[in-house]
Amino acid sequence: MDETPGGVEPQGERRGPAQPLSAAEAPFDAIGLARHLLRSIRSGALATLDAQDGVPFASLVTIATDVDGTPLMLLSRLSAHTRNLLADPRCSILFSQGGKGDPLAHPRLTVTGRASRIDEPRVRERFLARHPKAKLYADFPDFGFFALTPEAGHLNGGFAKAATLTASELLLDLAGAEGVVAGERGAVEHMNQDHVDALALYAAATGEGEGAWRLTGLDPEGMDLMVGERTARVTYPEPVRDMGALRKSLVAMAAQLRQGA
Repeated sequence: MDETPGGVEPQGERRGPAQPLSAAEAPFDAIGLARHLLRSIRSGALATLDAQDGVPFASLVTIATDVDGTPLMLLSRLSAHTRNLLADPRCSILFSQGGKGDPLAHPRLTVTGRASRIDEPRVRERFLARHPKAKLYADFPDFGFFALTPEAGHLNGGFAKAATLTASELLLDLAGAEGVVAGERGAVEHMNQDHVDALALYAAATGEGEGAWRLTGLDPEGMDLMVGERTARVTYPEPVRDMGALRKSLVAMAAQLRQGA
């Protein structure tokens, strides 16, 4: 019996080289797992093309996400990977969850696309909320924020679990959710100031344990929490499209968790 990236091939006549299944064909929630990795992993391997000879060049970078899930990076022009991107924006980022035991048994996601400078104030806020220590150098003249516009995702969820994803499957559609985007920062500050008990309940429900959890960002599909180096991704029971629906969902989630406790 031969293992294939997308499953297990039956005995008998061999087929050609197996291709990973699409997200729709995969026998597991490929989209949910890919989006979870995007939102919960704070550093990854950035692969660029050397500006001199085109040789693949991999380096470690810190990562945050925009509201729709677009990967964000804070890079220095003095770094080789930044010079490479300015010459050729094609790149990829490997998001690897890691853990005990065999490294290949844990989920990982490669996102391919093109990276470009971005100067939106929202990007700076979301990145620094995820990487507070970066405030020390974020405003240095040689640093700038970059966004990787995804073209495809390649997910390996562990043994016999693989799938390819389109950009629209990786990212959230924000049409009709403009109010959530506009109100995000105020909601984050309010939750961190007045509802730390609820944040602890949300994080505990994901199995991430106790701690002084704080909210770093939210979007129409869920919330991003962090304490120290630990992260937690909390998804709502249903996606929200406005701030009223968001409030109702958060209140209901907290009430349910308190009742269960």
